[in-house]
Amino acid sequence: MNYLAHLHLAGPEPDAQLGGLYGDFVKGPLRGAWPAPIERGIRLHRRIDAFTDTHSLVLHARSRFPGARRRYAGILIDLFFDHCLARDWAEYADEPLGTFTSRMYRLLLAQPALPGKLADIAPRMARHDWLGSYRDFKVLEQVLANMSRRLSRPEALIAGMADLERLYLPLSEDFRQFYPALMSHAREVESSASSA
Repeated sequence: MNYLAHLHLAGPEPDAQLGGLYGDFVKGPLRGAWPAPIERGIRLHRRIDAFTDTHSLVLHARSRFPGARRRYAGILIDLFFDHCLARDWAEYADEPLGTFTSRMYRLLLAQPALPGKLADIAPRMARHDWLGSYRDFKVLEQVLANMSRRLSRPEALIAGMADLERLYLPLSEDFRQFYPALMSHAREVESSASSA
């Protein structure tokens, strides 16, 4: 899953939400460098990623991509699923998307020290409303172009946009089936961590 989903799945607590996002930027063992609620959010992020990467619905979604693009299918699905979440936000959250994303940007920008590249990304994320912009499917094309600049063979990732267009309806259905299961998994993980 990508940024929007991790923030949504982290629950209502600000520190857990920070941890939900930090999970993409904090690597290795957690040894108390962050407050306990943030580290709990990072652990949840990792559990969400593991659940997602091995779930049969996601594996089936990956198999929809042609062999040449299968290597990037995980990235493409993560981005597309954030598009689906933003597009269908009202089905999964009570708070309006714009209210949620504004609150997340304020939370991020109020932090005195963000981990790794997040410190550079957060101001741009807020300024350009990265989280909310995923509602617009065409935004994914720009996201893929930006991501591809870091690759030695960028054309393979950029070409994934055509696959997403072709697979829009079946991948949307994959998301509709998968996301409620992921929400349930995140609640179970958080519940067991809180009671431990």
